Amino acid sequence: MDNLDWLSPLSSLKYLNLSGIDLHKVTNWLQAVNTLPSLLELQLSYCKLKNFIINPSIQYLNLSSLLTLDLSQNNITSQLPNWFFNLTKDLTELMLQENNIHGEIPSSLLNLQNLRYLDLSYNKLQGSLPDGISQLPNIQHLSLYGNMLSGSNIPSTLENLSSLNYLSIGRNNFSGEISENTFSKLSNLDHLELTSSNFVFQFNLDWVPPFQLSYLYLENTNQGPNFPSWIYTQKSLQSLDLSSSGISLVNRNNFSSLIERISDYLDLSNNSLTGDISNLTLKGDTLYLYRNSFTGGLPNISLNARDVDFSYNSFSGSIPHSWKNSKDLLFINLWNNKLSGEVLEHVSDWTQLWFVNLGKNEFSGTIPIKMSQNLYVLILRANQFEGTIPTQLFNQSSLFHLDLAHNKLSGSIPECIYNFQDLSDSIAGSIEWFTKGQEYHMEYADSIRKTIDLSANNLSGEVPLELFQLVRLQTVNLSHNNLIGTIPKTIGGMKNIESLDLSNNKLSGEIPQSMALLTFLEVLNLSCNNFHGKIPIGTQLQSFNASSYIGNPDLCGAPLNNCTTKEENHKSTENEVDDSIRESLYLGMGVGFAAGFWGICGSLFLIRKWRHAYFRFVDGVRDKFYVTLMVKLNSFRRN
Repeated sequence: MDNLDWLSPLSSLKYLNLSGIDLHKVTNWLQAVNTLPSLLELQLSYCKLKNFIINPSIQYLNLSSLLTLDLSQNNITSQLPNWFFNLTKDLTELMLQENNIHGEIPSSLLNLQNLRYLDLSYNKLQGSLPDGISQLPNIQHLSLYGNMLSGSNIPSTLENLSSLNYLSIGRNNFSGEISENTFSKLSNLDHLELTSSNFVFQFNLDWVPPFQLSYLYLENTNQGPNFPSWIYTQKSLQSLDLSSSGISLVNRNNFSSLIERISDYLDLSNNSLTGDISNLTLKGDTLYLYRNSFTGGLPNISLNARDVDFSYNSFSGSIPHSWKNSKDLLFINLWNNKLSGEVLEHVSDWTQLWFVNLGKNEFSGTIPIKMSQNLYVLILRANQFEGTIPTQLFNQSSLFHLDLAHNKLSGSIPECIYNFQDLSDSIAGSIEWFTKGQEYHMEYADSIRKTIDLSANNLSGEVPLELFQLVRLQTVNLSHNNLIGTIPKTIGGMKNIESLDLSNNKLSGEIPQSMALLTFLEVLNLSCNNFHGKIPIGTQLQSFNASSYIGNPDLCGAPLNNCTTKEENHKSTENEVDDSIRESLYLGMGVGFAAGFWGICGSLFLIRKWRHAYFRFVDGVRDKFYVTLMVKLNSFRRN
């Protein structure tokens, strides 16, 4: 919309929702709304609004009836003006989250004595909270998450907010001591979030809170080394996040009972938890236990489990049979454990999977023909898988990261190579990404970085031509196999390739000139093959050192030893051969002439009959020529 002038006749309007409509061209939106004195609820979320500009001719804003105001998810980059909280004293809900609002929170906020819901999260607010915020008697939902607020008065401020049931103040710069006194009056608290905060937590070991939480988020807070005992008392927890909190010691019985009760989200990652939990059944649909030191077998998971990340532990044994019934699994990461068995029989039943990372274990068996058609990421690296690579795997249209390296796979690479989709989003789930000769840990699987790694197997046959036509590929590693054939000229079309490793195979032929066109290529390894000829001249290929080409005896040219000496020797040899042939030709002609000349003349000289016949023939020809000439001459004279 270009303007909101059409609102002015609607003086009785009580409810207005324009959320999701582009209003970035509307500079007078606040003035237009000011013409609606009966308005109770205004929804302008995600409208690309930029500021709180007011026409100086307007003396005041007439929004005294307004109860709900939602300006969330816009591009508001200004400060919160003092007058903003004078719009109405009856406002009960104010949503300004996910903007770029900066500066301090005005003290006029305290005018909103009826405020029940306040969300200022994901902005750039600074300074401390206004003194007296604890005097907002009706506040139930307070979210200040993800700002740059500071001060040590927060713990004491919270003590009197007795109506509070939702508190989210993490990812700020607040400080001070959090103790049982902070929560002594918060009997209605249901949701508590203190993520990445600098508070000092001082709770008595026998403290029993006056509340029963459903959601508790204490990620990246200094809780350890003991598991906070007061959390064991929370019988209604649906979500618990204690990741990166330095916890190593737990009460085994209480701990087991607690994590089995979590029905939704459980994140205990990045701690130092130990022990055998194989006898437990975890009911959450999201289970993150990665980067701990759990031992023994894997725990059972519920039928509704979707995201499971148990990577970087010491789990052993096979995957429990009960996992096979979790048909809704979308994400599974078991990287870097001690697991074994033929796990992939389970994979055939997980038809919804889009992320599978079973790398760095001791799994065996073959890759099943039937797998989820939704796969984005498949990592089976560093196991004992054998057999051939199913053709169906290379028909996955969504697959952008395929890592089957360091197994015992054999046979040829399937000819039917998939075509990458133009995916632009990152996929949740950390992976170990091997490219450019190095290992990278990525918190998110980036769909832009498309990878095929089949290195260190027993693959044979020629590399399918289709693979060198995947123009979106960034990393290809086929090294340490038994592949044969040549590099096709079409490789020049792989404009996005950054890392190419074909080393330690049996590839042959010349390096195509088109490879010089791969301007993004940062790592190249063609060593230990049977390539021959001269390395094509081009800035790209000459920028690599000799290690990229060594082990090809018949390959030369920069950066290997210069081909000039070899070429001169070759040319010299060719010239010598040409001279020898030329001399032989001339000698043969001379000998042939001499032989013919003396063969005829010698015969005439030595044989009388031949000599008499020769002279008679010459005399006859001479006489015939004379007679013919004279007849023609006499005829000419008569005419």
